Amino acid sequence: MATHTVLGVTVDERGAHFGVWAPFADTLGVTGDFTNWSKEGVPLERNKDGTWSGYIAGVEVGQEYKYVIRHGKKLLERNDPRALQLTAAQDATVIVSPEFDWQNDTFELPPPSEQVIYELHIGTFNRSDPATPGTFASALEKLDYLRDLGINVIEVMPVSGTNMERWWGYEPTYLYSVEAAYGGRQAFKEFVRGAHQRGIGVVVDVVYNHLTPQPGFDLWRFDGWSEPGKGGIYFYSDARIETPWGPRPDYGRPEVQAYIIDNARMWIEDCHADGLRLDAIFAIRNTNGWNDDPEHDLPEGWKLLQDINKAVHTANPHAITIAEDVACNEHVTRPTAHGGAGFDAQWETTFPNILRHTIDPVHDADRSLAPIEAELRKYYNGQAFQRVVYSESHDADANGQARLNAEISPSDPDDIFARRRSMLAASVAFTAPGIPMLFQGQEFMEPGWFTHWNQLDWSRADTFQGTVQFYRDLCTLRRNLRGQTAGLKGQGYETLQCDEEGKVLAYHRWDKGGPQDDTVVILNFSNTTHENYELKFPAAGTWKVRLNSDWQGYSPDFTNVHTDDVAVEANTGHITIAPYSVIILSQD
Repeated sequence: MATHTVLGVTVDERGAHFGVWAPFADTLGVTGDFTNWSKEGVPLERNKDGTWSGYIAGVEVGQEYKYVIRHGKKLLERNDPRALQLTAAQDATVIVSPEFDWQNDTFELPPPSEQVIYELHIGTFNRSDPATPGTFASALEKLDYLRDLGINVIEVMPVSGTNMERWWGYEPTYLYSVEAAYGGRQAFKEFVRGAHQRGIGVVVDVVYNHLTPQPGFDLWRFDGWSEPGKGGIYFYSDARIETPWGPRPDYGRPEVQAYIIDNARMWIEDCHADGLRLDAIFAIRNTNGWNDDPEHDLPEGWKLLQDINKAVHTANPHAITIAEDVACNEHVTRPTAHGGAGFDAQWETTFPNILRHTIDPVHDADRSLAPIEAELRKYYNGQAFQRVVYSESHDADANGQARLNAEISPSDPDDIFARRRSMLAASVAFTAPGIPMLFQGQEFMEPGWFTHWNQLDWSRADTFQGTVQFYRDLCTLRRNLRGQTAGLKGQGYETLQCDEEGKVLAYHRWDKGGPQDDTVVILNFSNTTHENYELKFPAAGTWKVRLNSDWQGYSPDFTNVHTDDVAVEANTGHITIAPYSVIILSQD
């Protein structure tokens, strides 16, 4: 539960109120531009709840400050744990204006059944200067492109302040601040506003499972106190502090709970974000990240996850919360009223792994369709859209792996096999039960692997404009923008064919069923053209081809195998399908 003291800085026309939690400080003051950076600063008053607070007249927006904490013989300077902005060097906290012109922003995120997510990294997505990281302003320049591609949700990799401005963002130093190298808080709000004006929601990736292990981190022994070798008031003081990436916050302390929950609420209320993606929550609920492991469970971490979800959904009932759990735990997306953590969806991390194991083999005989067919039938709590499914992400395209086209054809990630099979993989993600997601540059065959520094080569969007068109068509069908494939937004799934010998997988997707709803997806995972291939269909009548990935409009070197609309009698039809291609059909 939150303390009664208002924490952080609250500025008005006369000055500013300061509040900070530091229960072991002997004295605490504020120094900054308004004190000429005096050694002790202006003293704050100690409160019974372990916080310090006070009002200082004459303080203005844009001024910088730090807390000066005396603990025994130590005199410490610390940035505000709830700093909304830091200097580029992170050597001072900056007071920012709470005012922002949202221009009557009333955007509401579409329901999960209609969402198509695009994951991007601000530092590499689009750069105006090759020598510096990308910014919110440079990313904003590509929002029209994303809108036209068919994207309606952007998932932004972490943008909280970090000591490594060019890193992925998963080692945050200041949860409340927005990375200055990206343009800071005001620029982030402008980015969100611009996305909303184009009908695109923004989900922010946040990290609550650990904080940075870097030396000089202000929250480490913040007020001078700590158990021997440990991190002080914000962290566990026993073995629970250890994670593979950095120290774990103490989820059992009410003040630390409030620090995290208030941060989640801040992104939604103050920054108008449309949701959060929580990184590695398996490390919040269990010290080993396991299921069914009571010995290492963190019940206080589980309650924290529940409280975060309640706070976000109270702040914005249309917001989405997405978990990265990796342990396929359906309790994560079960409602809190039924003992679950209350997330709306979770990254289905097994999906890209299984899909890649299906797509990657050079020889068709080495691929099996049964694992991906089983993955397509997997639902959490009986709900299709509790899964985010994808073939590429920042994790799948790094950490010892490459982008899918580079894994398929390492010597030439632009070749016909790389294009055909990466498009085939994307087709599975976009037609599977779940919320589909793309990773930046996937749609124009960006080669190599994802790094924190290599910028996207936007010239490839022209070079591979046919591939971009393919992804645009996938988005169109997935969102049913032509009114012909409502089934792709539905809960229904049935396998029609899983032909291990011919390497053909076909399935039926539906919402309410019937013409312009029932949708059939046929995927050829072989380098063979199947002519007059017999297949079961959900109903008799004419089934119209809505997409054929072998079309030469997608690439001039495709074979352009002609596929007629299918006349189905007694629920059986025949179709011709090109190598490594997908056909999507529905009825008028």
